[in-house]
Amino acid sequence: MLRHGEVHNPTGILYGRIPGFKLSERGQKQALTVAETLAENDIVHVVASPLDRAQQTASPIASSHRLDLATDPDLIEADNQFEGLRVSVGDGALRSPKHWPKLINPFKPSWGEPYIEIAHRMLAAAQRARAAAEGHEAVCVSHQLPIWTLRLYLEGKRMWHDPRRRECSLASLTSLVFEDERFVKVVYSEPVGATNPRVTGA
Repeated sequence: MLRHGEVHNPTGILYGRIPGFKLSERGQKQALTVAETLAENDIVHVVASPLDRAQQTASPIASSHRLDLATDPDLIEADNQFEGLRVSVGDGALRSPKHWPKLINPFKPSWGEPYIEIAHRMLAAAQRARAAAEGHEAVCVSHQLPIWTLRLYLEGKRMWHDPRRRECSLASLTSLVFEDERFVKVVYSEPVGATNPRVTGA
C-alpha cells in the first residue's frame, strides 16, 4: 500500500475526493523516487485509486515494470463532509457552530465514511491485488486515512485515532505480507523520508 506524493494545494483545503488535485513538483519527484526504489522488486500488478494524485504516483512504477496501470475505486480517499473547507486547528470550518453536529461521534466518525467501511473496502482491494499478483508483488496506491485504517484493522487495533499520530508519510509504503491468503504482518518504510501528517499537501 503506497500513499500518494505531495499534492499542490495552495489554499490548504481538505480536498478529499474533489477532482483536479494533482501532485506538486515535489510530489512528482517523490513518485519517481519510489519507482526507483522499487525498480528491482518482483512487481507484476500496479493498481491505484481513481483520483489524479494516486494515478500520478502509480504511473512511474507501472512504467518501470512495463505494466498497465489498473484502477480500483475501493482504494479511493475517505468520504468527508468537510471536503472543500479549511479544517486545520483554529481554522475556519471547525470554529463554526453549524459544523459542530458533524463532530458528535469521533469513534465512527460522524463527519464522514465509517472506519469499518473504509477498512472493509480497503481489505477487499488488497485481496484482489494479492490474487492478481499471486506469488509476486503488487503495488496499490491509495491515501493516508484509508491505508492507516486498514493497518489498524489488520493489526487488531481500535480504528478511531489521533490523525497527528498516523504512521503514513507522503509516498510511504505500508507493505502487507501474506502467506498464501493469510495476512502475516505489516512492514512500513519511507522511501522519500518522513513527513508531518498535518502539513498542507499531505
